[in-house]
Amino acid sequence: MPLQVGSVVEGVVTSIASFGAFVQLPEGKTGLVHISEVADHYVEDIKQYLKEKDRIKVKIISVDNKGKISLSLKQAGTQLKKTSRPIEVDWEAEKKDKIKNLSFEDRMAKFLKDSDERQQQLKKSQDAKRGGGFRRGEF
Repeated sequence: MPLQVGSVVEGVVTSIASFGAFVQLPEGKTGLVHISEVADHYVEDIKQYLKEKDRIKVKIISVDNKGKISLSLKQAGTQLKKTSRPIEVDWEAEKKDKIKNLSFEDRMAKFLKDSDERQQQLKKSQDAKRGGGFRRGEF
């Protein structure tokens, strides 16, 4: 049975991108729920509403000549609740734990090294803004 525009079908979320979620439909075809079609309000991060392997009901909005299938959650009447999953994951936590275990002298040496690197970067960026990295009187 071919997919018909306007019909509501159940599918499984196969992957999530920043712009939407890909959904496997009953006939093995895959469609896209654009982030603007997830909820009636502004959705900043789709991962707060959907995750992979979720079973959802979607409405088929369109099927173009190339076979691309556009889907909608909000037009299907599916009400999703925002989850309390964290948006950002602190991947630096392990590094922070290692720093806590350092002695005061080692921490101070690391701080001075990082500070010097930042100062050099700042100086380079300011020199570039002044006209190519050379100073007056160098000619």
